[in-house]
Amino acid sequence: MAEATSRPIGVAIVAVLAFVSGVIDIISGILLIFQGDDPDVTAAFGGSGGLLTAAIGSMVLGLIVVILSFGLWLGRWISRMIVTVLQILSLIGSLFMAVANLGNPVGEWASVLVSAIVLILLWTRPASAYFRGSEAALH
Repeated sequence: MAEATSRPIGVAIVAVLAFVSGVIDIISGILLIFQGDDPDVTAAFGGSGGLLTAAIGSMVLGLIVVILSFGLWLGRWISRMIVTVLQILSLIGSLFMAVANLGNPVGEWASVLVSAIVLILLWTRPASAYFRGSEAALH
């Protein structure tokens, strides 16, 4: 049986940040549901149906991210691939928004930077060895 490679600090950082991000999404969705009585908030989402859909979507996305964070922590290649695809989509979307929204693109450029850092940390040589070693240890 192959021996698993130790977890690189970059992978640990990405896994912890993904976990925190997922928990924040879950909490945000819960808080949004409790704001359903506020007519301004409900109107901003196009009615109570839109608000509920956004809240549930946030909670589901948060749960998926939390699950993926555990997969990253354990060195699961499928989690790495899913997070990579999501980060590439986030990077493309943020780049588009940063260029299209010339008035205040600071948040979008920050998102581009974070996505790029996550991608770099997940695909360093030590990270690749970790994900290869973790999968080999399972077989």
